[in-house]
Amino acid sequence: MYHLIIDCDPGHDDIIASMVAMAHPETFDILGFTTVAGNQTLEKVTSNLLKVQTLLETDYPVSMGYDVPIIKALEVQPLAHGESGLDGPALPKAERKVTGLHAIEFMRETLKRSPEKVTFLCIGPLTNMALFLKTYPYLKEKIEAIAIMGGAVNSGNIRLKSEFNIYHDPEAAKIVFASGVKIIMAGLEVCYAGSIHLSEAEQANGRGRASQLFYDLMQFYDRYAIDRGWDRTAIFDMTPLIYLLKPELFETREYEVHIELDGEYTRGMTVVDLAKTENLLHPVTVLWDVKREEFIQVLFDSLDILDRRYQ
Repeated sequence: MYHLIIDCDPGHDDIIASMVAMAHPETFDILGFTTVAGNQTLEKVTSNLLKVQTLLETDYPVSMGYDVPIIKALEVQPLAHGESGLDGPALPKAERKVTGLHAIEFMRETLKRSPEKVTFLCIGPLTNMALFLKTYPYLKEKIEAIAIMGGAVNSGNIRLKSEFNIYHDPEAAKIVFASGVKIIMAGLEVCYAGSIHLSEAEQANGRGRASQLFYDLMQFYDRYAIDRGWDRTAIFDMTPLIYLLKPELFETREYEVHIELDGEYTRGMTVVDLAKTENLLHPVTVLWDVKREEFIQVLFDSLDILDRRYQ
């Protein structure tokens, strides 16, 4: 059982990852959500999460975090996620409210109360996580692991060598990766390895409430791939969540990972030291590959569970 806080910037793939987590209460005790600016502004991504909770009739605590990175300016991603950050589905007016606690205060209170260690699923920029660790370092011992969607071994998607979540706040990423807490990194390559074929997403159309939400999300989210002539797309933020749920589907390797803070082409790069395999100072569990068909089946099985729950 993972006692889980989901730190996110919803975001189509953030919502899909969260839905998979909601489908498996036997594995995930979701303690709450914290939001951070990234895919869109803090207000928009928080509103997206509250609207989805209203649609799915859930009421997990939601706490708003930081609205800008530690140093650099905010750079939202309307090309991938639209002006709302969650363009596509018709969502109801949010009936859920935020807790009123800042994200890092919610983290502090939750960890102090929890008799068990807490796992963080960080699927947006790492601003909240980093500033929590800097503000309350004595609570690191209450963290089981930090599972991150971010970085890459070889490539980039926002700069030549930089993935968006890390690039958005590399100073925060450097704090987190050097914290000494167990880090699980789902970089671009393993996310691409688990890509869903555009035709597969069509299977969700006309089914239950959760499946229809997934289908409507993908109708917009797939446009980025379609415009580039691709036949598949990666649901990035779902990858570390499914690793926690089904680790046997993944190949993993241990490396040291450093965060580059300088360079026109490399700021925000995760520098994975492939040559060093022993005596690692801060070993990171790097998700290396995944069994694609089984990975996608976990998604559809999870949607079926939610469809039955939310009839």
